[in-house]
Amino acid sequence: MATTTPLSQLQAGMQLVVGGNRLVTVDAELAARFGPGDSLAVVERTGEVLHIPAAEADVANRAVERTHRAFAAMSQVTDGQITSFFLNFAERLADEATWAQIVRANIDDLNDAKARGRSTTRLEATEAMRQGMISGLRVWAELGSVRGRVLEVVDHGTWKAELVGAELGVVAFVFEGRPNVVADATGVLRGGNTVVFRIGRDALGTARAILRLATTPALVAAGLPQDAVTVVDSASHAAGWALFRDSRLSLAVARGSGPAVATLGSLAQSAGVPVSLHGTGGAWLVVDADTTAEQLSQNVFDSLDRKVCNTMNTCCILRSQATRLVPAFLEGLQRAALRRQSPFKLHVTQCDVGLVPSELFSRTVAVGRAEGPTNEAQAQAIGVESLGREWEWEDSPEVTLTFVDSLEQAAQLFNRYSPQFVACLLSQRPEAQAAFFAQVNAPFVGDGFTRWVDGQYALSRPELGLSNWENGRLFGRGGVLSGDSVFTVRTRVSGTASGKPRS
Repeated sequence: MATTTPLSQLQAGMQLVVGGNRLVTVDAELAARFGPGDSLAVVERTGEVLHIPAAEADVANRAVERTHRAFAAMSQVTDGQITSFFLNFAERLADEATWAQIVRANIDDLNDAKARGRSTTRLEATEAMRQGMISGLRVWAELGSVRGRVLEVVDHGTWKAELVGAELGVVAFVFEGRPNVVADATGVLRGGNTVVFRIGRDALGTARAILRLATTPALVAAGLPQDAVTVVDSASHAAGWALFRDSRLSLAVARGSGPAVATLGSLAQSAGVPVSLHGTGGAWLVVDADTTAEQLSQNVFDSLDRKVCNTMNTCCILRSQATRLVPAFLEGLQRAALRRQSPFKLHVTQCDVGLVPSELFSRTVAVGRAEGPTNEAQAQAIGVESLGREWEWEDSPEVTLTFVDSLEQAAQLFNRYSPQFVACLLSQRPEAQAAFFAQVNAPFVGDGFTRWVDGQYALSRPELGLSNWENGRLFGRGGVLSGDSVFTVRTRVSGTASGKPRS
C-alpha cells in the first residue's frame, strides 16, 4: 500500500509523476527555489509543474477564510441591505473626490505597466469605464434576488415539493488588468454570495484604491460583512494558483489570456471546484452572397472599435464573391484603422493570397504593439491551422481573412479551428441564418457586427465573463456569467409529517 511523506525539499533530477502515467524531472532552478512549507501544483492537461511558495499559499488561504466566514454571516443580511450596498458603492464611485484618488492610483498602474511593455488598452480608468461601473451597480440594486424564491412547485395532493433558489457560496475570481471587473464581480452579492478575487499586477493598485475608498465603506454602511468582498493581496501568479486549489470555493471564475485561464481551470477542477473560464476570444464574421458592399464595410468597421474578446478576429468571404467584396472588407478595415490613427494588420490564409491585393504583402507599416510601433508587412500569409489564433492588438486593428466555397464550409472551419465563441452571419436569407445557427458550435450567434456580445449591451446585466465552448458546452447556463446566474437550488418538502409512508 502506498504511503505519503511531506515534501520539504526538492533535488535536481528528482522525477515526479504527472497525469497518472508521465514523469517530469525537477530541474536545478526549481529545486533551489523550493523550501519547507512550499507546495507543487501539477497541470494535468500539460504536465506543467507549478511552484507555490508557502507565503503565497498563506495569503490566499487567509483571504478565503475571511470570505468563507462572511458567507455564513450573509444568511442574516436582508435583500434590502444588499440593495443599499450597491447604491452606496455607486454613489462613492460617482463622487468626484473619491474618483480622483482612484484615478491617481490608476495612473501609477499605467506607468508601471508601460515601463514593463504591458498592454494598457483595458487598464485605463476612463470616464466611460467609471460610468459603466456605476450603471452596472445600479442594475444590481434594481434586480430581485433568486435566493428564497420558489422556482417550481410539485403538488402531490396531501404534500408538496418546492424548488427554492439559494445562495451558492464563495465565488473566486482571477482576472486580468481591468479595474471595472472589481465592481462587476460584486454582482454575486445580489444572491447572498461572497467574492474573493486576485487581480494581476497591472491593475492591483487601482483595485486596492477602489476597495479602500468605495467597496469596503459601502459594505460597512449597508451592514454587510466587511469581508464579503475580499482581495488576495498579492501580485504573484502563485497566489492565484493557490486560491483556485481551495476546495471551500463554490465557483472559480478565471478571465485573462487563454493559456493562463486554462491553467487556472485545470487547478480548480483538480480540487473539485466548478469553473467558469473566460479566456481565448476572437469573433468570426461570415459573409453570404447577398451581402452588399456597404453592409460588409460597415459591419467590419463596427466590429473593430477596440480589442476585446468579442472583436472580429476572422472574416470568411465566399470565393465566388471575392472580386466584389474584398474591396469592401478592406475599406471597412481601413476606416477602423483611421479611427485609431494607425495602420491595419491583415493575415490571409496561404491558399487565398491571390484574392487580396499583392501590394499589401510588400508594403511595410508601423504596427502599434504593446512594446511600441514595429515595422511589419501590412499583410502576411498564414496556414489554415492558424485561423483560430486571436490577435491581441493595441492600436492597429489586426484580423484574419479567409475564403470558403459555402456557408457550410465556413461553419466547419469555425467548429474546427476557432475557440467556439462568437459567430455572426451577414445574410438576408432566413433559411441561411437558421442553418448557420444549427451548424456552428457557438454560444453566441448573430446576424451582424460582432461586438453585440456583451452582457450589459445584450441582456442589460453587467457580465462577470463571457464563456466560449472551446472545452465543451456549459452545464445549466448560458455563455454570459452574470451575478444573478450564480445560485443553487434547494428542495423543500411540506405535508409529509402525517402523510402515508412510501411503500
